[in-house]
Amino acid sequence: MTSYEDAGVDIAAGERAVELMKSRVARARRPEVVDDVSGFAGLFDASALMRYKRPLLATSTDGVGTKVDLARRLGVYDTVGHDLVGMVIDDLAVCGAEPLFMTDYIACGKVVPERIADIVGGIADACALAGCALVGGETAEHPGLLEADEFDLAGAGTGVVEADEVLGPDRVRVGDAVLAMASSGIHSNGYSLVRHILATSDLDLESQPAELDRPLGEALLTPTRIYAKDCLALSGTGGVRAFAHITGGGLAANLARSLPPTMDAVLNRSSWEVPALFRVLQAHGAVAQPDMDTTFNLGVGMAAIVAPDTADEALRVLAARGVPAWQLGEITAGTGKATLT
Repeated sequence: MTSYEDAGVDIAAGERAVELMKSRVARARRPEVVDDVSGFAGLFDASALMRYKRPLLATSTDGVGTKVDLARRLGVYDTVGHDLVGMVIDDLAVCGAEPLFMTDYIACGKVVPERIADIVGGIADACALAGCALVGGETAEHPGLLEADEFDLAGAGTGVVEADEVLGPDRVRVGDAVLAMASSGIHSNGYSLVRHILATSDLDLESQPAELDRPLGEALLTPTRIYAKDCLALSGTGGVRAFAHITGGGLAANLARSLPPTMDAVLNRSSWEVPALFRVLQAHGAVAQPDMDTTFNLGVGMAAIVAPDTADEALRVLAARGVPAWQLGEITAGTGKATLT
């Protein structure tokens, strides 16, 4: 007789993983969450949206990319769950949306309950930090397609914003200030280049270059800073025109997405010092500056375009929230480009 377990799927391990993650998932909850005893769907009480005049739902989906390979190699699994939330929920923040709930999907070669619980626990902890609920998810075992220690994860989030408060390029004006919010590290973009540098240089995950205060692997797994509540706090000051989440493509390309076609963002490269981790990777990997600019966030994880007379107040708000921030540049007449000078 042949069983599902003979094919590589361990149902009991999946059930054990669910039990291990329950207490942490319970922390990622909002009052609007309604329990579905069947567990087949997540329920959210939409009557909470009645306080809006014209609520628009915002949705985003993303993954963590090849950063999961470094987590696998180092045996550290809770940080990539945190990264997933940052990638999904901070995209919602760009239009001014308040994040409401999120779901996740994990594919793995073999369900190791403790590993899955760490991944989902990291997702839940980050959801709580972002103010959204984790209302459901799925763990799929793919023996034969993935090796036993391989996994990938993705997520989707939903938020809400008042229709006449949607942020974006149409609000931007010449003379506006561009503010930078510091990243916590590489976040979750550019790891294919990171892995290439590790494979072709003298760097390894256990090494600690003199410029770093911890081993390289630990620095590379630093979880993504989550800006959702910070962006909402800034929006409350009334001067925000637009945000840009600095992900794949780098600072200039992502900021350009938040510009109208008749304006440019002129960014001052000397306004900040690129963190040591990026400098180490560039030096050891012999990476040209244009490639650095279009691959990594270089220390800027989120940018805000604000009315010039509100820039100082915005910086005070961010400082009070513990987010390092500075004026990165300004908006000029142009053709919809962002440039580093």
